[in-house]
Amino acid sequence: MIEVVAGESLDTANADVLVVPVLSELTWGPGAEWAVAALGDWVEGYLSAQEFTGKARQMATVPGGDAVAFGRVVFVGLGDEVDAEGLRRAAGSVGRAVSKYATVVTTLHQLEIDDAAECVAFGFIAGQYRFDKYLSDPKPAKTEALELAGADASAMDAAQRGTTLAAGVALARDLVNEPASAKPPTHLAAVAEEIGADTGLAVTVYDEAACVEERFGGLLGVAAGATNPPRMVVLRHEPEGAEASVVLVGKGIVFDSGGLSLKPPAAMETMKTDMSGAAAVFGAMQAIARLDVPVNVTAIAPLTENMPGGSALRPGDVLRARNGKTIEVLNTDAEGRLVLADGLSLAVEEDPDLIVDIATLTGACKVALGASIGGLFGNDDYAISAVTAAAARAGENVWPLPLEKEYGSLIESPIADVKNIGGRFGGAITAGLFLAHFVDDVPWVHLDIAGPARADKAEHYIPKGATGFGVRTMVALVQDLARS
Repeated sequence: MIEVVAGESLDTANADVLVVPVLSELTWGPGAEWAVAALGDWVEGYLSAQEFTGKARQMATVPGGDAVAFGRVVFVGLGDEVDAEGLRRAAGSVGRAVSKYATVVTTLHQLEIDDAAECVAFGFIAGQYRFDKYLSDPKPAKTEALELAGADASAMDAAQRGTTLAAGVALARDLVNEPASAKPPTHLAAVAEEIGADTGLAVTVYDEAACVEERFGGLLGVAAGATNPPRMVVLRHEPEGAEASVVLVGKGIVFDSGGLSLKPPAAMETMKTDMSGAAAVFGAMQAIARLDVPVNVTAIAPLTENMPGGSALRPGDVLRARNGKTIEVLNTDAEGRLVLADGLSLAVEEDPDLIVDIATLTGACKVALGASIGGLFGNDDYAISAVTAAAARAGENVWPLPLEKEYGSLIESPIADVKNIGGRFGGAITAGLFLAHFVDDVPWVHLDIAGPARADKAEHYIPKGATGFGVRTMVALVQDLARS
């Protein structure tokens, strides 16, 4: 992990790269005017010739020469009005652009934005993320240190928070990017135990025998066709004196073939991503523990593969979830909601103030909102507002969708309490209505991240592949609960 340190003033600092902000119409941000003055009058003309005006997403690099103690100076455009997310994205773009240099000094954190140093540290580190363990000739980022010029203790505290968030997001990305064969449920359970050992979280792992004893009928039903056995994982953060409580539930389908309702081959290519919800709660719990947020937080992750083995769940079978409700399974590819039924039932037993589940649940949500926006559903207006606000502060884009009660008739079953599919239209809504059967009256929010869990191209601090979406929202939510 890159070390983020307090740097000297620009007059005395030195590094491979200096990064300074510029707003629209070549309006110099902190440090940029110093850099232009030190480099000489030619710089402004050079930038104009390159059509660099300071618009958001623009970047221009000039050689430092003998005029400054930096090998090169990078001017980063921020546009007319920069906010926290714009700063994260600018820092991420810079991180990617300067990844071959060992030392970088910046003044981006000096912009008058709340938690600017946190945004810069997070964006820069997240932008340099690589998953290259299977490459014969990897090209890892070479940056060793990011120096925040003239940073005081408050800025460095914020930068440490950003570093911690980036580590949690990187953990989630690593877990999702792993091939399914390298992360069976037993492996992910072991990862949870490692997180617990490292951070002090209490960890409970239910093996297949315990899953039977604990009546995890949804999880066991989905796991029936898989060779690798399932696991239910529970992590607990219980700081002394904490009063508020929240449970995070993450879908952990390690690989989704669709089961007997088999997916087309092309649709399976990214199905190692189907445990992004579980990965996100793992990453969030690591960060929450390291930040020592004074809230009781429990994370629950039902982990299994969905495979078409000889003993696989069949369309028409009926399962009984932990809370006793029965489920008619008409499509084995609608399996995530089946394991979440057990996870949510277990969450209710914690008697929390709030439950949040996160899952790559429906292609319908991706159709509705596109690839970069998560769908948000809930049964409580305050809970919906709290999660929406946390996501906005974290820079993760979510949009509330309705839990239309009239659509509940679409998942009525003649032989069970509920069925697991509701027809062609409104699939994200009927999936949410299904989950609502397992939360009782506890305030609850469901995040469908089928779109933003994975990116098809790299940009700013988002890499191609797993994004770690949801980690920052859950951490921000818990921090907000600590303040309330």
